[in-house]
Amino acid sequence: MAGSAILFRRLFLGASMLWAATIPFATRMASLDGSSTAGYLIAATVYATGSLVCHQLPQRSFHLWGHQLPVCARCTGLYFGAAAAALVALVSRPTGSRLAQAGVRARLTVLAVAAAPAALTLVYEWTTGTMPSNVIRAFTGVLLGAATMWIIVDAMEEPIHGLPAIERPRAME
Repeated sequence: MAGSAILFRRLFLGASMLWAATIPFATRMASLDGSSTAGYLIAATVYATGSLVCHQLPQRSFHLWGHQLPVCARCTGLYFGAAAAALVALVSRPTGSRLAQAGVRARLTVLAVAAAPAALTLVYEWTTGTMPSNVIRAFTGVLLGAATMWIIVDAMEEPIHGLPAIERPRAME
């Protein structure tokens, strides 16, 4: 069980980083006039997937190479924050998190604190009619994405319903 759990964890973290990397990659593929069929299909798939989870409003999105990214600035921040936390989780050794020991309430508190800046920008926008900059929106996403990934990774490393926690192979210690 431990070997398959470690593999799942690595695949999950790798997929998180891969998704974040596809955001600028798809934008680059979309910007190339002579993009290959494969490049075009990858870009189209990423943009279509982005449309399932994001409003993709041009004024709320970053633009690279003269093209809008597949997701808005906040979503870009979410995915980059999660990818950064995933990278840290892949290269660091678990130490027995205090968050896991504190339980669900502590995880919800971390999530609420990380979501507060995004919520404040929404309240600001709704009450003033002024949209915060995309950099601010992305930053609030980075905080929330990193905290969410940290909570997920933390939960992967603790026992669930009597199953043992994920243990690192001896060679990695």
